[in-house]
Amino acid sequence: MDPIRVLVVDDQPLFAEALAVWLARQPGFEVVGAVQTVAAARELLAGAHVDVQLVDLDLGADSGVELLDHARDRYPLLRSVILSASRSPEAVATAVRHGAVSWLSKTADGDTLLQVLRGVLRDESWIPPELLAGLLRTLTEPAGSPVLDRLTVRERQVLQCLVDGMTRAQIAELLFMSPNTVRTHTQNLLGKLPAHSALEAVSVALRCGMRPNDVGPRRASAE
Repeated sequence: MDPIRVLVVDDQPLFAEALAVWLARQPGFEVVGAVQTVAAARELLAGAHVDVQLVDLDLGADSGVELLDHARDRYPLLRSVILSASRSPEAVATAVRHGAVSWLSKTADGDTLLQVLRGVLRDESWIPPELLAGLLRTLTEPAGSPVLDRLTVRERQVLQCLVDGMTRAQIAELLFMSPNTVRTHTQNLLGKLPAHSALEAVSVALRCGMRPNDVGPRRASAE
């Protein structure tokens, strides 16, 4: 049987390399690469066959959500598994909505990781039991909450860009802002929603009816 070909995407080089080395030693697995950015992952996916990508959603300046969307749109047979330190149901819900089929903690044992990687190729999914109730509650909460009305026009534009999977640099270019201004608007909208991270903010926005590439911000005049 052909080995399961895995791509590791994590912005912590030591963790990514260590995981890649360990996986490569397991029978039935082949590591295609270990990269730290969305751009590097997309380049590798374009040139190599990958069965499963192991992705940390928090990639520093990048968003793992962008990579999930890219994989879902371009590689329908590719399975995306999240490997994260977060235990937020909001984060899990966002990942699931963007195409992730399983979620694993970075503290998961090796046997569980291998079982999940094998299982996703049989169309199985895995969510840690302790996160499942919160995930289901988040996914079934009614949309249309007035919470987005708390945001200013600029904050709503930034939030739409986050929902679209854009990085801070991309948002700054689109909205003619500096990256520092984008960060300020992001921090302000996190406090208003409330959310603890950009990933949670995206989940809140999706529950409230905002959709990727729905009414995304057009190029606006500079502030």
